[in-house]
Amino acid sequence: MSRSPEQLHALVRYRLEQAVETLRETNLLLDQNAWRGAQNRAYYAMFYAVLALLATRQLGSSKHSGVLGLFDREFVKPGLLPRELSRSLRLAFNRRQSWDYGEVAALDPDEITEMVTGAKLFVQAIQEFLRESGFGEEGDEAGTDQEKPDGAT
Repeated sequence: MSRSPEQLHALVRYRLEQAVETLRETNLLLDQNAWRGAQNRAYYAMFYAVLALLATRQLGSSKHSGVLGLFDREFVKPGLLPRELSRSLRLAFNRRQSWDYGEVAALDPDEITEMVTGAKLFVQAIQEFLRESGFGEEGDEAGTDQEKPDGAT
């Protein structure tokens, strides 16, 4: 389905808002030591940011693995975004899969906190890329500025 430029910008904004709101949820969950929920929301924040990117090309997939593949094909392999973002996204995807559906008995709070920090950096990188590509507005980091991970600038 082809969208007008206005519809496209609105969709990208919506997906970014989802990503930022989901990041805020991770902080609430971390504050409550709700590790499984925090790691789940961290992955979904990244996922929604990728959906925003794919919307700029009017692409999507009904499967998470399809979204990850499109992200790599459209943005990582051509060198538009660093491979580290792909690695970070795939690690979050695999951890979410095993922690949500596997038989992992104990979750490592430090590992989950690290994953949340990675998700924040991931979303910030996507926001910056979209801003530079003409999608998004200055100061459009909707809450990620106030909640930067320790040591981030």
